[in-house]
Amino acid sequence: MKTYTITVNGNVYNVTVEEGTTAGAAAPAAPKAAPKAAPAAAPKAAAPAAAEGAVTVTASVPGKVLKIEASVGQAVKAGDSIVLLEAMKMEIPVVAPQDGTVASINVAAGDTVENGDVLATMN
Repeated sequence: MKTYTITVNGNVYNVTVEEGTTAGAAAPAAPKAAPKAAPAAAPKAAAPAAAEGAVTVTASVPGKVLKIEASVGQAVKAGDSIVLLEAMKMEIPVVAPQDGTVASINVAAGDTVENGDVLATMN
């Protein structure tokens, strides 16, 4: 038998492999470590219902909010930058999908966001 130490996503696993077995018949591996639960995100303050827009502007990648480039009530055109994200040391602008008015900004500079999180709403 051979023992290997494998690191996957920061988790260390010790795996023992039996020599001389037929292909596809693996020896039982060490028990899997339970996946770490993601820390619960602090609930974001909900914007008043009247301020919610019909169009949501979402994060296309997980990252950190570097800068809020538009303000509530500001008229924007399709393609105008609303939020600037940092992901993998790159600055990624999140732009307005259509012409409209920014109804709410749901994040602040320094916040960490995941793919699909609502960053802002528009009317």
